[in-house]
Amino acid sequence: MGSTRFYPEEAPVRKVAVDSFWIDETPVTNRQFARFVDETGHVTTAEQSFDMALYADIDPADARPGSLVFRRTSTPVDLSDPSQWWEYCYGADWRHPLGPDSDLTGLDDHPVVHVTAPDAEAYAAWAGKALPSEAEWEYAARGGIEGAEYAWGDELAPDGAMLANYWQGLFPFANQMLDGWERTSPVGTFPANGYGLYDMVGNVWEITADWFQVRGTGKPARSCCAPERNPGGGRRRDSFDPATPGVRVPRRVIKGGSHLCAANYCQRYRPAARHPQMVDSSTSHIGFRCIRRA
Repeated sequence: MGSTRFYPEEAPVRKVAVDSFWIDETPVTNRQFARFVDETGHVTTAEQSFDMALYADIDPADARPGSLVFRRTSTPVDLSDPSQWWEYCYGADWRHPLGPDSDLTGLDDHPVVHVTAPDAEAYAAWAGKALPSEAEWEYAARGGIEGAEYAWGDELAPDGAMLANYWQGLFPFANQMLDGWERTSPVGTFPANGYGLYDMVGNVWEITADWFQVRGTGKPARSCCAPERNPGGGRRRDSFDPATPGVRVPRRVIKGGSHLCAANYCQRYRPAARHPQMVDSSTSHIGFRCIRRA
């Protein structure tokens, strides 16, 4: 697991072991999620108002249901300011991925988005499955290739081949769409990895069961002992964002990057990549897949 070539939170490189499991070939699609909602009546986080107890500084008038939607900019912008391209859109949810006037026409086989960890866990329980740990997810994403940076090797686009849905060009204003897609793509559009799994990198970020924490030094792990077995990630109480002490919302690890990852911004279209995501926040580029442990 891990990498020392890109972002510090991915380090250290270390060996771990996981028990056997089955994992979905693709992220959960809109078609599959619709069946779950039809049978259970589940209401997603994005369809509910904010929990005001967790956001003391928010204006109650702004606590309406909604979700974050990516909006491409017309010109280069400050890449340290995500508010330049993310809009909190009232009425955006899994049925309305671009806002209240949008729908799922033509998107049945695209990954469901605008879901949170509680939504993903509710689906998994209904399906008789679970969310993968970070270690399980990364093992599956590597497809049997040890130590490679991508799910297919060490070159992002070998001989110019587009092997995943990510951003080609300068984010967030110039997408060349060499892969054919501006936003999400139907699951299975790009080649499977060595384990026959699709979209393990790119397309949508995927929610895991693990709480996020930074691992430390960035130096390769060295041990005379056996690899840690079934590591469980961080602790919930350590997952809060230290940059926003007034917001007491825990964060999960999400994996794999999305269609918004680009060479000039967020090179996280890799198995080792990881990022924190608040459990009550959804976006137009986060989904999930499930596992069943043997």
